Amino acid sequence: MSDAFSLKRLRRLTARLVPHRWVWAEDNRDAIAQNWNRRRAAAPNMFDGSVLLACACRIEGDACDVDLFETAYSRFLGFRDAGSPDSTVTNAFAAVVPWTADGAALLGIMGCHTANAGQAYFPCGTPDRNDLRDGDCVDLAGSALRELREETGIVLEPSIVLEPGKPEDWVLVSGHGQRAFLRPIRFAEDSATLLARMEAHRQAEKAPELAGFLAARGPSDIDAARMPGFVRAYLAHEFSGRYG
Repeated sequence: MSDAFSLKRLRRLTARLVPHRWVWAEDNRDAIAQNWNRRRAAAPNMFDGSVLLACACRIEGDACDVDLFETAYSRFLGFRDAGSPDSTVTNAFAAVVPWTADGAALLGIMGCHTANAGQAYFPCGTPDRNDLRDGDCVDLAGSALRELREETGIVLEPSIVLEPGKPEDWVLVSGHGQRAFLRPIRFAEDSATLLARMEAHRQAEKAPELAGFLAARGPSDIDAARMPGFVRAYLAHEFSGRYG
């Protein structure tokens, strides 16, 4: 798999919040603070809220269970900017991958005020406390739907994402300190129609997170300069066979 990422298809995904002492973050608090100050100087509107990172991931067959813990965003950013040096912790998140009727995958381009400025992602975000249900259950599918709605204005019923047994189940892309749980969804609209809907939503926002959108229609559209590794790995795999 390209960029040392691996892909695995899953039919069941569950996650829970657990207590966890992050020793790496404690030992590197000064470097984390310096990194946060540097990042804030470049993007003053960044907020140091809380996020959920993974400290365990168990896969049996086509089922996956993830343990997540709560930490500060500045700690996560320091960890990521340092190259994810603690192998016991990963950035585990979920995303809907919008596929259009004419075979394009749609991505959002992060705005200049964000930590990932200029990068092209599927609508996604690191889970947080808004994704907790019934105490310690982390709703990764709900997180994916929330990010899709917030970034594109598209609302999907939870059953569309959660229904098992379809050809397009979860795809776990793992590597470089990340576990991206991707849920491909095929829309009835073509790329021009769906992009217009997304752009209308973005322009109506007071403070849009995204700078725009793009469509990837084949291997030549995989952009190493602005697509992160998990996006490139997923698209390369899909364009080589299933959607190509």
